[in-house]
Amino acid sequence: MQKKLLVLDIDGTLTNSKKEITKKTKQKLFDIQKMGHIVMLASGRPTPGMIRYARELKLAEYGGYLLSYNGARIVDCKTGQVIYQRTLPGETIPKLYKFAKKHHCGIISYEKDTVLSGNGLDEYIKLEARINGIPIREIDNFADYITFPVNKCLMTAEPKDAEVYVGMLQKEFGDTLSIYRSEPFFIEIMPYNIDKAASLDRTLPYLNLTRKNTICCGDGYNDISMIQYANIGVAMKNAREEVQAVADFITDSNDEDGLVRVIDTFILNS
Repeated sequence: MQKKLLVLDIDGTLTNSKKEITKKTKQKLFDIQKMGHIVMLASGRPTPGMIRYARELKLAEYGGYLLSYNGARIVDCKTGQVIYQRTLPGETIPKLYKFAKKHHCGIISYEKDTVLSGNGLDEYIKLEARINGIPIREIDNFADYITFPVNKCLMTAEPKDAEVYVGMLQKEFGDTLSIYRSEPFFIEIMPYNIDKAASLDRTLPYLNLTRKNTICCGDGYNDISMIQYANIGVAMKNAREEVQAVADFITDSNDEDGLVRVIDTFILNS
């Protein structure tokens, strides 16, 4: 048996529209882990927002991994060890805060299991906190408060505005930060040269695996890099058109147990 690394986005991929892992999908993931294959959850979520699913899939027991903050942190679930981490340059935080204030964007980062909100609250910040199951704390002066290392910032705006702002941010910070949208209203702000693919590539030697062992599944803009990188890149049927365009395989939607088809096709019957 050739060991495979199955890398799964969470929202819209692993979970259905109710943010749940179905029994059928869960059982398939247990089956392949018992066979010795490795499951890695790869998300823009903060690490605390992924723990629930890691526990549900028994990743600590089977030796799975969490790639959080779009790849700025990777954790070995069995040992709890952070095996890879990058943080934002501290001098960029005041500049990002200034941009958010000028353009009336939401801006957040994270402290342990809390969302730190620096420019008021909007529906998208509330959504981020609710999805991750962690509380929000509003900060009076975001730039002064964040004196500790953070893995990412997130800006929020209406989709039509976010499309403009992401270009402006890339132009201003493109030499020092990685900036892209994960959802139409979420602008991910990461350390330079950090995305899911780049961090996955740095992790494979730790796992004694190569790119040929990888199957990556996703549905969002921030999944494009790992879908392109993987030996087999999979887009869900519910994925955005740009994501489906770069995939090797389109599976069923997240509400149709699309991952079951992937596991059956590329792991159990390969």
